[in-house]
Amino acid sequence: MRDLPPTPPRAADVLASRLYDAGCRLAFGMPGGEVLTLVDALERAGIRFILCKHENAAAFMAEGAWHRTGAPGILVATVGPGALNGVNAVANAHQDRVPMIVLAGCVDADEAQTYTHQVLDQTQVFRPITKATFTLNTGAAHVIADKAVSIATEGRPGPVHIDVPITVAVTPVTPEIPARRAVATPTVPAPDVLADMRTQLAKAQRPVLIVGVDAINQGFDTRRRDMAQQLRTFVETYNVPVITTYKAKGLLPEDHPLSLGGAGLSPKADKILLPLVQRADLIIGLGYDPIEMRTGWRDFYFPGIQTMFDITAEPNHHYMHQASVNVVGDCAATLSAISDGVAPRDTWTDGDIATAKADLDAAFPTDDPWGPAAVIDTCRAVLPRDTLATADSGAHRILLSQMWQCYEPRGLMQSSALCTMGCAIPLAMGAQVADPDRTVVSFSGDAGFLMVAGELSTAAELGLKTIFVVFVDASLALIELKQRQRQLTNAGVDFAKHDFAAMGRAFGGAGHTVTSRDELRAALDAAQNADGFTVIAAVIDRGAYDGRI
Repeated sequence: MRDLPPTPPRAADVLASRLYDAGCRLAFGMPGGEVLTLVDALERAGIRFILCKHENAAAFMAEGAWHRTGAPGILVATVGPGALNGVNAVANAHQDRVPMIVLAGCVDADEAQTYTHQVLDQTQVFRPITKATFTLNTGAAHVIADKAVSIATEGRPGPVHIDVPITVAVTPVTPEIPARRAVATPTVPAPDVLADMRTQLAKAQRPVLIVGVDAINQGFDTRRRDMAQQLRTFVETYNVPVITTYKAKGLLPEDHPLSLGGAGLSPKADKILLPLVQRADLIIGLGYDPIEMRTGWRDFYFPGIQTMFDITAEPNHHYMHQASVNVVGDCAATLSAISDGVAPRDTWTDGDIATAKADLDAAFPTDDPWGPAAVIDTCRAVLPRDTLATADSGAHRILLSQMWQCYEPRGLMQSSALCTMGCAIPLAMGAQVADPDRTVVSFSGDAGFLMVAGELSTAAELGLKTIFVVFVDASLALIELKQRQRQLTNAGVDFAKHDFAAMGRAFGGAGHTVTSRDELRAALDAAQNADGFTVIAAVIDRGAYDGRI
């Protein structure tokens, strides 16, 4: 419920009001004395402030909430160590294309000339890992607030940092709010470019779609919510197989016969998907951002032999691949425009699509009696179809991203560009806060779980019913696997086994240790009926990922 701000409003109130107008209803962080006015302004504006145990986790919770609401995530951090604690997750938001407003307290400029305690140039810290950085002032509070939201959400989304000096936050400002700049209109290619694209589509015998994060982000725009339906209509009309990056999983339901699932980190999947792409005569990159992809996806397009359309939110400055036609614009509108008047024809008549799906199923079997694949398969079978899942970084993420079927956009959330550890638990919590009636499950390795275990206390305080699954093998499994592959001596990758189920109970939730499919099914059933969160420790063998990813 909104509360009236002081009259005239403080600069912090102006900022909070603009964030509320942008749809924000949640903010996450840990306050210090320097941001108390900000917290007060957010609460008055109708934005709930959620106290977390660490700013890095708070930023991931903010991202998790964004995945469910479409409103920019908000991180609140105090001056100095508070702001710096959030750097990893802010850099992740930059690389993973997450709109986030980073509100940091700071010492007033004149005070900083003679006062040094906790003082550093925070704008210099955040400048390379954000789309923009500002210092709030009273004369332009409205403009800065509006710019921050616009920059964070338009084009390719990302974080924007605002330093809020202590006295500026409390200073009254002129109540007039200037007219805001109109939101940029989505574009489609020029008529001559469209004509050429239609010609190429009409004659394509083996077209393939590679769908990425730009397409899924544009689906949050109220003007372009038809992205998923537009994609489905297109691929069914022209019989086009779809490969997605991990972020775009579920934009086409993954049980659809034309869905070939996600790609990004799995060499086993690449051996099946890349040859299919190389056999294509038309490649359509729909919002495809290669920041998620491994080196095998560099220069996969062969000019003179293949045609490629690249439809993205920003120009290609990465040079990981080139294209015949580069379109910076609206993915859904462009996909619709290039198909206008183009009659469908028989494509992929040799059965390659069905063969690729069968090969992927064989590469990631679900019939193991126990192990990481059995854990994933059992969870997918027991939990509801509309379950929201998160994955931490590590060997389990590669396997999960190939095996966990998504039937809607954002059904699986992860750090797929920066690939940082410790993200799954807070991502799941943020999604659960924003969407409390959905079943939410996070998957972590034991090392990633230990990084953020303290946030279980936050889950208890919030009354969340999130399910936290932990793969327990007492090792940094992916790094240990690479170590063995390079025939190096085992060092720095193993640690002791811990009682993760007991940790769950100690923080006020339920805890189960499982070593079989039957025990896991029972734990999942109990978790879905529990009053609070549940930690499920799935004990697997060392080396259980060998040959699996």
